[in-house]
Amino acid sequence: MRPQPKLPLNGFITGYRNTLEVFVDGVVLPLEPSLKVRDHSPTGFCWGYHGSGPSQLALALLLNFGAKKDEALAWYQDFKREVIANLPDGDFEIPMSRVSDWLTVRRIFEKEFGDRP
Repeated sequence: MRPQPKLPLNGFITGYRNTLEVFVDGVVLPLEPSLKVRDHSPTGFCWGYHGSGPSQLALALLLNFGAKKDEALAWYQDFKREVIANLPDGDFEIPMSRVSDWLTVRRIFEKEFGDRP
């Protein structure tokens, strides 16, 4: 497994509804790495609702931002519900810090409280 590059946290994540492409700081977010972990949507990403495309995007973003495989698998559905499903139905742009901050808070919560709901 090749190491993920450190991402600058001053950029944006942008999604285009007409192509269903997502860019992280101007670079296309690849679908394939997340499909190797869990295959929800082999046709691609989506957002703005609770479904397979948003699940795949949530998983891909967490992995891209450095979540370990077990973390990503444990948390991507929550990330989908809290962030991805609430994105607008059309194009979107969110700061990259939205993902990194979510991961940081989740790790702190897990360290403090473990598996409790």
